[in-house]
Amino acid sequence: MTSSALDRALTDSPLRPLPATAAELLRALDAPPRLGAHLRAVHDVAWSLTDALGRRRPELRFDTAAVLFGAATHDIGKVLHVAELSGPGHRHEEAGRDLLLRYGVPAHLARFAGSHGSWTAPEATLDDLLVSLADKVWKAARIPELEERVGLHLGGAPWEAFLVLDDVLQELAAGADERLAFQAAHPVAA
Repeated sequence: MTSSALDRALTDSPLRPLPATAAELLRALDAPPRLGAHLRAVHDVAWSLTDALGRRRPELRFDTAAVLFGAATHDIGKVLHVAELSGPGHRHEEAGRDLLLRYGVPAHLARFAGSHGSWTAPEATLDDLLVSLADKVWKAARIPELEERVGLHLGGAPWEAFLVLDDVLQELAAGADERLAFQAAHPVAA
């Protein structure tokens, strides 16, 4: 049975709702409310990020639905590794990918749970990088190397790509305090 605290994390606030499949899965797993809140915050940022990049670089090719699903489920392995909700760790990554696969999520979507922490991998696609970037900028963390890798996909002169991405990320980072407060308002345990 889903806790009322998880329901609040998934429905309260002006943050965009998670994709229905992701929300249903979190409910089925009786995920910690803090995890639900975190995934909503990252998903909301991913939505704004893909929207802004799509408007500023309409020729840029990425799978918006995949990025949004990836952002909405990237940390789902923390259902199994709850200590990683409030401390460091990477065990949730592979566990999350495997969990999603067991629940019938296609591999091309489940991969984000395993890849969001490894954006430096040579095989990381733009979709992977955007999920990783959303997972950083939701709390106003700026990682120059990650931003540079995303910028390479934007095309045009490097300085121009930097300016476009920097403008978008500054705007997104401005809402970090509210997102952090939203996440902190939800308990780690139900």
